[in-house]
Amino acid sequence: MLTTEENELLCRVEGDAAMGRMMRRYWLPACMSEEVAERDGAPVRVRVLGEDLVAFRDTQGRLGVVGEHCPHRRASLALGRNEECGLRCLYHGWKVDVDGNVLDMPSEHAGARFAAHVKHIAYPVREAGGFAWIYMGPRDTMPPFEPPAFAPTPGARVSIVKVQVDCNWAQILEGAIDSAHSSTLHSTDMPAADVDRAMAAGGVWPRPSTDKAPRLQVQRTRYGFRYAAIRRPIKDADTHDYVRITTFVAPLTVLIPPNNVYGLANINVPMDDTHTMFYFIAWSDWGPGIEADAWRAFCHARVGVDLDASYRRTRTLANNFGQDRERMKRGDHTGIDGIPNQDMAMWETMGPIADRTRERPGASDVAIVQFRRIMIDAVRRFENGEPPLGTAAPRIPLAKLRSFEGIVPRTTNWRTLGVSDEELGAVETAPGD
Repeated sequence: MLTTEENELLCRVEGDAAMGRMMRRYWLPACMSEEVAERDGAPVRVRVLGEDLVAFRDTQGRLGVVGEHCPHRRASLALGRNEECGLRCLYHGWKVDVDGNVLDMPSEHAGARFAAHVKHIAYPVREAGGFAWIYMGPRDTMPPFEPPAFAPTPGARVSIVKVQVDCNWAQILEGAIDSAHSSTLHSTDMPAADVDRAMAAGGVWPRPSTDKAPRLQVQRTRYGFRYAAIRRPIKDADTHDYVRITTFVAPLTVLIPPNNVYGLANINVPMDDTHTMFYFIAWSDWGPGIEADAWRAFCHARVGVDLDASYRRTRTLANNFGQDRERMKRGDHTGIDGIPNQDMAMWETMGPIADRTRERPGASDVAIVQFRRIMIDAVRRFENGEPPLGTAAPRIPLAKLRSFEGIVPRTTNWRTLGVSDEELGAVETAPGD
């Protein structure tokens, strides 16, 4: 359990909240690149850490993420004209470029001179892995940008599901590092099967274990932590373990164990204290992966079918997430379509911000407890002037980070699985490990 003060410190990101100020020191996804692919195309509303922003690609192909509200009279630039290398407000014609410069003030007689003294909110932008990334912190602390762990090479194939979730970021991320729940909540979509490893086959993800109570062990790292969920495999249970290793990269990324076709990752970007933009990513740099349309269909997260144009679900708490009780009687565990939607039903019913003072964590929650300890400690250290978790030298290149899954002999040290030489030298034993 957490105290009320600890829960607030972990969850709050708006305004002057310490967690939000720390998160501004990282590169964060603003939107998918495909949303702003067109030069002079429609601007896209973005909300991150309680700020309303707008993303657009200008005439020259440059990406901008600027404050949504015009610096003149605060009308929305999301409705503006994207033309001639800037966003022009519909109200009085003020025009802002990707760097926040005001290029034109047609409503002012001395507009050129006035414009030189007006600077609009604009954040640095980089593109990689299918995303537009922004840095919202002080420019003198801006770290070098590097592609994310799920796009370790330029040729990596990345498919993204995007969904707005109406609850706090932390309870979503805790779901991504909770290996134990998958054997129950997702049991219909992740059935136990006589296979050699996790698979993506026949519209489900079969796995080689019937064990619903994994043994969890945590390994702290400079960038966050790794943890192993160790289960009894269906075959050779006396001599082998089925090991699934999840990697948490502070502050918002989780690398989920792969299957035979693609790797998995999850990023949860806080829109504000009680809303999160959830990104579920299938990627591969070793095989064909999965196309975006097929990935979104598999996850039941298609715009115009399962989601509206703002990535809000049609299946909500108000309609019990589309749950089908008749299917449940026939054997479907949840009656809810799509692995992410099953998770979202759990996260949102915890409340906008889960009250962790009333929880009763068990042995299967070791990774979640470590996540809370690590992030609360990190934000307290940040408030005392230390660099954010994972940003101090020496750093491990994100391209070197991996998750892992497989059946291995029991004598295998799981801490050596799925890690690079750089990472082997950058871990420490977590308390209680």
